[in-house]
Amino acid sequence: MKIELLPSTIEGGKVVNKQHLSCFVVDDEVAIDAGSLSFACSKEQKENIRDVILTHAHIDHIAGLPLFIDDLFSDLETPVRVHAAEEVIELLREHIFNWNIYPDFAELENEFGPVLEYRAFDPGLEFEVGGIRVKAIPVNHKVPSYGFVISRAGVTIALTGDTAEMVEFWAEIDEIKDLAALFVECAFPNRLRDLAEVSHHLTPGALGRELKLFTRPDCPVYAINLKPAYKEITEKEICELGFENLSVLEVGTPYEF
Repeated sequence: MKIELLPSTIEGGKVVNKQHLSCFVVDDEVAIDAGSLSFACSKEQKENIRDVILTHAHIDHIAGLPLFIDDLFSDLETPVRVHAAEEVIELLREHIFNWNIYPDFAELENEFGPVLEYRAFDPGLEFEVGGIRVKAIPVNHKVPSYGFVISRAGVTIALTGDTAEMVEFWAEIDEIKDLAALFVECAFPNRLRDLAEVSHHLTPGALGRELKLFTRPDCPVYAINLKPAYKEITEKEICELGFENLSVLEVGTPYEF
């Protein structure tokens, strides 16, 4: 399995290793969130991706979805399928694809048929998307949010999405034998602990406490979602935690498991 966090941050006209938006691509075929999907995916990825799985509806996770469909509108022979919890789909319908913010693509068709299709998933029940198996697990964020366990061809990874301290997610992944990798958020530095708590994110200190609930010290753990304004200090504090299996994910670098 290959997974890549697509670039989303430009400084001085150049792409840098910071993360304003969230969009992971699995095997160049399935997107997890769509923050930078419309402008950061490769030509091959744009041709292949027709399934987008959403953790939640915050703008940094969905910003690229309307433009991605817009770019492909006339060429779509099958619709872009958006997999999300029912409450997330309702937020998209009400606040994004509502003709006020952007056209309601679910009402539109091209010469081949529909261009957008919503598919609601049930938390805790496995579903299949583009040849991968996915299970959504509720996490602890300010809005309804889900982490995912993703499996394909005997390889399983887990991704938290945005979250604060959580219990159900750890209980779920502790049941997985041979977990290949864990991607866990760490948004703010320790000095912004109050902001992290009110917005339901993790700091390095909180991440360290959470990882003590993770019983797989041999499994690689990658920190994601570091807020770009504080990336350097947050990364330094993550390194100071002293977990040998913990590192910060490199933006735009494909990881294979």
